[in-house]
Amino acid sequence: MTKSMTAFARSESGHISWEIRSVNHRYLEVGLKVPDAFRSLEISLRNKLKARLNRGKIDCQLRIGHSQASEASLSIDEKLLEDLTGALATIIPKLETVAPVNPLEVLKWPGILSEPTEDEESIKKTVVELFDSALAQLIEMRSSEGAELRKIILEKLADLRSIVDQAATEAPIISARQRDKMISKLNDLNIDADPGRIEQELVIMAQKSDVAEELDRLNTHIEEVSATLDSKEAVGRRLDFLMQELNREANTLSSKAVATNTTIQAVELKVAIEQMREQIQNIE
Repeated sequence: MTKSMTAFARSESGHISWEIRSVNHRYLEVGLKVPDAFRSLEISLRNKLKARLNRGKIDCQLRIGHSQASEASLSIDEKLLEDLTGALATIIPKLETVAPVNPLEVLKWPGILSEPTEDEESIKKTVVELFDSALAQLIEMRSSEGAELRKIILEKLADLRSIVDQAATEAPIISARQRDKMISKLNDLNIDADPGRIEQELVIMAQKSDVAEELDRLNTHIEEVSATLDSKEAVGRRLDFLMQELNREANTLSSKAVATNTTIQAVELKVAIEQMREQIQNIE
């Protein structure tokens, strides 16, 4: 199945959020940014990514904000405050000079204030659930983008087939014209040449300019690209290899060209192949 390596996903609930970004890369490279308190989850999260993705540079970031519980009113230990106030009432009269008691300093006394806490295991469970949700979104987006890339590549394959078919139709005509042209020149020169040698040279010339094998291989590679796009496995590397093979045959076709049309067709082939290759760089 054709999947893009470029995608973005975000999943959040309350003060917890995950962002996952994916871009093209030769291999699978995973980067996880999580607060220290959640380092214990890293291995399992990495394994989830490796089980679902084959290629791409994946950046995952976990953000933990302030919960509603932590933003609630602070709790004051009334008993400790009474004890502290009583102690102050005892010592203040015995001091010759004393500054007024600052309420903020009192609040700094250890144990006076307490903040609501959340259950750690509950938070970790939410973190994992949100990660799973973000990963599912990422995969869906990669599949959607991959489907669009597949359409583009299929359109380019149709262009390649058209060019190859045209070249295959013209090749015998061009070869015959080359033969007639050479015989005409020999007749114009009025040279008494060995007919057997002439025929031998014509065969050699025909062999050098014969592009039938290149056109056959181009068709074979085109069909292989089409079949690969329907594979359920990751296809990016194989498609990249097939682009190299297509380009090699297009170059050989160009080097054998003995007519302007063939040269133009070889250039058009290379342009279409390069356009496909650019799209394939983003395929998993």
